[in-house]
Amino acid sequence: MKKTTLTNLILSGSLFFSAMLPTQQVQAQQTKASQWPRGITYEIFVQSFADSNGDGIGDIKGMTAKLDYLKDLGVEAVWLMPMNPSPSYHKYDVTDYYGIHPDYGTMADFKEFINQAHKRNIKVVMDMVLNHSSNKHPWFIDAAKNENSPYRDYFVWTHKNDPQTQKEGKTTGADSYNTQHWHKVNGSDYLYYGYFYSGMPDLNFDSPKLREEVFKIGRFWFTEVGVDGFRLDAARHIFPDERPQDNHNWWVYFRNEMKKANKDVYLVGEVWAPSDIVAPYLKGLPALFNFEMSWDIAKAVNGGRGDSLAIKHARITNFYKSVNPDFVDATILSNHDQDRIMSTLKNDMNKAKMAASLLLTLPGSPYLYYGEEIGMKGKKPDEQIREPFLWDTKGKDKSRTTWMKPVNTTDETVASVAAQKKDKNSIYNHYKALIALRNGSKALTYGSIESVQMEDKSISAFVRTHEDESLLVLHNLSAKELTVSLPANLTSYAKAIYKGKGSQQKGASVVLPAYSSVVLKK
Repeated sequence: MKKTTLTNLILSGSLFFSAMLPTQQVQAQQTKASQWPRGITYEIFVQSFADSNGDGIGDIKGMTAKLDYLKDLGVEAVWLMPMNPSPSYHKYDVTDYYGIHPDYGTMADFKEFINQAHKRNIKVVMDMVLNHSSNKHPWFIDAAKNENSPYRDYFVWTHKNDPQTQKEGKTTGADSYNTQHWHKVNGSDYLYYGYFYSGMPDLNFDSPKLREEVFKIGRFWFTEVGVDGFRLDAARHIFPDERPQDNHNWWVYFRNEMKKANKDVYLVGEVWAPSDIVAPYLKGLPALFNFEMSWDIAKAVNGGRGDSLAIKHARITNFYKSVNPDFVDATILSNHDQDRIMSTLKNDMNKAKMAASLLLTLPGSPYLYYGEEIGMKGKKPDEQIREPFLWDTKGKDKSRTTWMKPVNTTDETVASVAAQKKDKNSIYNHYKALIALRNGSKALTYGSIESVQMEDKSISAFVRTHEDESLLVLHNLSAKELTVSLPANLTSYAKAIYKGKGSQQKGASVVLPAYSSVVLKK
C-alpha cells in the first residue's frame, strides 16, 4: 500500500550520603541498586550545554569535559537531542543521517565522547528523527524536482486536486498544532505531506526501499559508531493517526531489525498522548515517555493535593505491564518541547523541589532535562526553553554558550552550578540527594507501588516494595506543616532513610514541614 492517497491515509548512584544536609538527611547507601535503563537519564541540548572552543555554540568536546559532572550527579545515561547536519538550530530537520553537524564537532569527537562516557558507566542515547527529513535533504531536493527520481518514493505525494488537500488536516496530541499538512512545490502539480510543517517532509514508510534505508541508518549508528540506543522522535506519526496498527507494527519491525545490530538495543519513543493511546506502542518500543504523569505531578504540586498521584501511577503501570511486562516507564517533569517545570510551578523553589522528590520516588526510570537540577526557567517559544546552561558566574564561565541571549535563565534569575554546589539548601543538592537515595534503593528503582490514603489530601503517601526492601514514602505538598499519624498496619516502618529539613518521627507520628518528605524503612 502506498502512503499517497486519501483512502490509504484513512484505512490503512553508588553515591554514599552519610552527611546530614540542612535540607535533607539521607542514610548511607551500602551498594548501588539501580542499573540502566532503570537508572537516571539526562537529556542534553548540545547547542546550549557546554562550549569547548569559544564560538558560543555547545559542542561534543564540551559535553565530554562535563561527563564527570554527570557521573557525580548520579546520571547513568545521556539522551542527546539531534546531532545530525541540519539547517535549523534545533536540528530536528535532518539533511544527513550519517553525519555530525559541523558546529558540534566531528564523528571522531563523538566516538571519543561515547568512549569516555562508557568508561564512566554512562550510556549514550541519540535522538533519531525518522518521521521526517529536512526539505533541504538531498533525497527531497532530487525528489521534488524530478518525478522519476529514485528518491521520489521516499516521500508522500498527491495531486493538487486530491480532495484531501482542499481542507485542513487535524492535529493529534500536543506535539504539533499545525493543520496544513500538504505543501506546494514550485512548478509542480503535486503536493507533499509534512505533518509538522513544510520544512519537514514526512518519509514514506510504505516504501520498502525507504524502510531498508532506515534500517541501514540504524545499523550504522549501532555498529559503526557505538551508541547504546535511540530516542525516537514523533513515534506516533510514522503513519497517519488513522492507521495506528501500522504505527504499532512498524516499531516491532524496526526493533527486531535493530536487535540484529545490537542485541541490547534500547529504544525510547515519543508518543505524546494519554496512556490508552501510548500502551500499544510498548510492543515495539519497550520504553516510552510518561507524559501523563508529568502533567499530573505538576498539577498536584501546583494545587497542593497529592492523594491521587500513587493511584494514578499504579493504574498506568499495571496497564502497561499487561501489554509488555518488561516495559521501561520513562518518567519526566518536562523536556525540550514543554515549559520548564520551574516556570510551570510559577518559579516557586519549594514546589520545584517537591516535584523532584515525587519524580525520584515514584516508579519509573526518570529523565532529567538539562538544567532542571539547577532550577532553570523557561516558557515557550521553544528557544526560550532551550537556553544556555549556567556552569559558573558569567565572568568565570568558560563553558557557557552564547548562541542566543537568554530571557528566562540568567545570572540574575538562576544560580550557577558552581554557586549551588556550595549551598546545601540549593535545588542542585536536593536533586543530588534524591538521586543518591534512589540509586541506592531497589525498592525506589524497581519496586511496585501501593497507595496509602491519609486523612489530609495534601499528603502523597505510598509504599514501594521490591524483594526484601519495603519503603513508606510521605510527601507534604502543602504550604503548612502537617503531622501524620501512621495507620496501625504501617507502624513497622520506623527507620528514616531520608528526612527533609525539620521533619521529625516519633513512633507512629511523623511531622512534615511544608513541602517536605520522609522515607521510612521497615
